[in-house]
Order: sequence, then C-alpha cells, then structure tokens
Amino acid sequence: MHCLLVVLLTFGLAVGHTQPQNPLIPGFHPDPSCIFVLDWNDTFFCASSSFNAFPGIPIHASQDLQNWRLIGNALSRPGQLPNLTNAVGGTSGIWAPTIRYHDGEFFILTTLVFDKMDITDTSRWDNIILRTKNPYAANAWSDPVHFSFDGYDTSPFWHEDGTVYVQGSHPWEVSPHIDQMQLDLDTGEATKQVPIWNGTGGLAPEGPHMHLKDGYYYLIIAEGGTGLNHMETGARSRYITGPFTPAPDNPLLTNANTTSYFQTVGHADVFQDSRGNWWGVALSTRSGPEYISYPMGRETVLTNMTWAEGEWPVFQNVSGLIGGPTLPLRPQIRGDGAFITAPDSINFAPDSQLPLHFTYWRIPDPAAYIISPPGHENTLQLFPSLLNLTGFDANSAPTPQTFVGRRQVHSEFVYSVDMDYLPSAPEEEAGVSVFLAQNHHIDFGIVCLTNEPSCADTMTLRIRTTSTTTPARPDTIIPLAAAPSHAMRLEIRADNLTHYIFSYSQGSTGDMVLAGYGLSEDVSWGFTGTMLGVYATGNGQNASTPAYVSRWRYEGVLQVTSESTG
Repeated sequence: MHCLLVVLLTFGLAVGHTQPQNPLIPGFHPDPSCIFVLDWNDTFFCASSSFNAFPGIPIHASQDLQNWRLIGNALSRPGQLPNLTNAVGGTSGIWAPTIRYHDGEFFILTTLVFDKMDITDTSRWDNIILRTKNPYAANAWSDPVHFSFDGYDTSPFWHEDGTVYVQGSHPWEVSPHIDQMQLDLDTGEATKQVPIWNGTGGLAPEGPHMHLKDGYYYLIIAEGGTGLNHMETGARSRYITGPFTPAPDNPLLTNANTTSYFQTVGHADVFQDSRGNWWGVALSTRSGPEYISYPMGRETVLTNMTWAEGEWPVFQNVSGLIGGPTLPLRPQIRGDGAFITAPDSINFAPDSQLPLHFTYWRIPDPAAYIISPPGHENTLQLFPSLLNLTGFDANSAPTPQTFVGRRQVHSEFVYSVDMDYLPSAPEEEAGVSVFLAQNHHIDFGIVCLTNEPSCADTMTLRIRTTSTTTPARPDTIIPLAAAPSHAMRLEIRADNLTHYIFSYSQGSTGDMVLAGYGLSEDVSWGFTGTMLGVYATGNGQNASTPAYVSRWRYEGVLQVTSESTG
C-alpha cells in the first residue's frame, strides 16, 4: 500500500527548522545550475530552464539553502533574444543554462532551441553567452553574444592557463556524445568541436559540467533521457581534453527502478559551500514510478554529497528529506522578487508593476496588459489576443497570446481572481487557466457562444481541456441566467494530486459555486511545469472587449514531498 507524506506549509521564510527539504525550488524550475559565491556575501545562486516562458532563465538566491528568493531573470528584455518568438513546440525555447562566476563576473551559457522536430538540423541551435557584474540589478544581464555550437547544453570551464573550454551535447542520433571546444567569451569565436566522451551508452548524453579536483578533470553528465530512466554519470581524466575514464560505479545518481515519489532524477550540477560541504542539484518530477500526474513538471531538488580526495563523488539518493550537514538559517536575502513559496496578494495598484515572478508565454505585446487604466483603478486590463492559448497549431504563435501567470509551486493550493468582463461578440473569452504549454492546458473562461447580437443574455462559463496525450475531454458548459452586475470571482483549487477544482461566484463576496473539474494528468507532459494565470482572446476572431482582473490571490496549502511503501 502506498501512503503520501505531506508537509504543512509555513509561508514566506523558513525559520522553524534547520534541514532543507525537497523540492529545493518547487514548480517549473528544471535543469538547475547552481554556484556558491563567497565574494557575494556567501550566497548560493541557481539558474533554471524557462523554455518558451518570458521573462526567461529565473535566477534564485539563498544564503542557507532553504530560503530562496527570485532576484531576477537573465532574459528580462525582449530585445535580448527576439527570436524566442520563433521557437516552435512546447519543448522548444531556452534549454539548460549553466551559471558560473569567474574573476568578479557572472556568466550564463545557454541554448535557444527553435524546433525539436529535426534533431540533425544545425540551424535549430542558437547558443549564447550572457554576463553581469551585479545579478541583483534591474535588467542586470547583458545582451547575448552568440557562438556556433552544433548542439545544446553548453557549459564553460576556465582552465588554469585562462582558456575557456566549453562542453556540450552533440545530439546526432547515430552517435550522440559530448563535444568540447575553446571559446572566446567576448567575441563568441570558437575552435572546432572535438568529441571527448560518449557516456556509458544511455540515451541522450547531455548536460555536461566539468570540475577540477585533486588533479583530475571530472566530466559529469546526464544520460537516459529525461524520463524514468534519467541518470547522472561521470568520467575523469588527468587532462581537460581527455581521454576520460568512466566511474566504476556509474550511474552516480538516479532514482530509476525505485518506488521513490521523486523520479526522473538527473541533469545535475555540483558545488561546494564555505564549510567544505559538497552539494548536488538535479531535476526531478514528483510523480512516483507511475509517472502519470506531475503537473508541476521537472523541479529543482538538492542532494548531499561526499567527495573524498582522489575519489569519485558519492551522491545521496534524492528524497523529500535532505540529509547531510545543516547551515545556519539566514533568511534575509536581498532582491525585489518573491520567496519561492510565498503567497500572492496582488491588487494592481496605480503606478505599480507586475511582480517579478509573473510570466508570459513567449514575448508579450505590452499594450495587452495595462495596470490601473483610467476608470478601472486597481485592476489589470487584458486586451484580447487573436490567438487563444492553443495558438496557431498547438505549437507556434506567430502573434502574441494574451496570458500572464505565475508558477504552481505547491501540490495543493488555492488561486483566484475577480474578473470584470462582458463579452460582446461570439467567441470572445476571458478567464483563468492551468497552463503547461500550448498543447496542454485547462481553461475556465467567461465566453460568448451565441450568434445573436447580444451576448449579455447568453453568457456562459466553459471549462475546456486541451491535451495531446490523453483522451479528449468534453467541454463543461455552464449557462448563466444573466450577465453579472459586477465582477465574477473565478477560482482554481488543487485539493489532491489528481484533480483541479474550478469554482465561481457571481459576487465578489458571495459563496463559491462548483463549476467542474480538470485532471492533472492532462497537464503532465514534456519539459515544462504548470502556470496559473489569466487570459483574454477572440479565439481566432478579432476581438476588442477588454477584461479587468483584480484581487489576484494565490496560497499554498500542502506540499507532498515523499511516498513510502509499507
């Protein structure tokens, strides 16, 4: 029999316990890369993949491995990477940033992937360098320097002689392997790619990171694909260019073939703190081996390590509780963003800005989002987009989609907004969504479904599921007797691991009425994780009726952290 163990939540800062718990950075934060920087007040910095989300590459900081604050996004300006709008598919976009600190400066190397369909097309990879001397500053990170690399997951290493060696995944299906080249970080000029290791034979050798310790160059990579067979393997050499000898006990880290609630563990990075402790971060899904319901997708987890002199690193298996040493609690992290599990209570006051953790899908049209417009103070005005959340073909979106959300970071939560909206033409719609990608989302909207001149007499609530991996779900249609005289409250709850509950109230202080359900398995797929947000669309028709959002609230209830068999 299986039993789920849960953690009751204390919101905001962790102050009552001394042991970090997984997931370290919950929600849509895959492919973690983390460093410890003594020069910046003994601070840990972590970067994660963002795929088509914008702003991209969220940067979180902590001084105790427990309290994590969003301090910025490395991709914060549309002009940095306008080609993000051309990425096709829910698993395209920004892959696997590596963050490093060298000689007083922070660097990120990452890959913009345009289309996952043709893995042999070299034009689909755009590898870039971002840098900053102050990660806390607004729009801190530079415009990118582009460099040529036939592949992805590029990661830098500074040799003792000053040469920068870059390791990355060369993905040809006939012989996938890890390549290496030398790179000028100022100009993007690079030498020819040279194969250095094929891995141990697992699918998709990728995510390489190089480390120098005790006279050995250790190459630690991911293999097995990012599903249930995901694992971390290693090899070492006396020379940075190889040849590399595999570890005798590979894989170094995996939860494959276990009953653990944390699965798909891999794509790791390792770092050492000021006390000499070694730590590893990796991605993981909280799915159990059934691998059916995991809407938050691939999250960042932490594991303790030991690394004896001249020996191979030894990783502790990933679970909800993190063993090893504890660090003194230092909860006060500088920065303008929210702590990762903090609740939202956002009222869109005049002259305010959207919070740092709010996220769009691809680069937005700024004219579609107005805070406190005249006559509608303390609201967020949404101007409807031509495309709905499915977009042009469930993969691309040649014009922007009006959607803004925040990551789901709790197993159970309550999310709600007031929506002042009266559609005036057929198929005009605005509402709330559990959004994973264009081909996986559940929308709960106010929509006009009539061809009559007046929509006010036939307003409807609709729950619609879009999913390419589960059977088609029928729409839930709830006719309203009359248009509401004031804003409606729309609510999404997760009271368990398998269902979302959608409710509404026709008065902002009235009782909530159950509208229907959505299944978390319908938004469990691919590389990303669910976001909860608001949208407005004409569903393929030009629409002009704005929606006004107010009283945005999000509160976590439970965090499921482990599964045991007993």
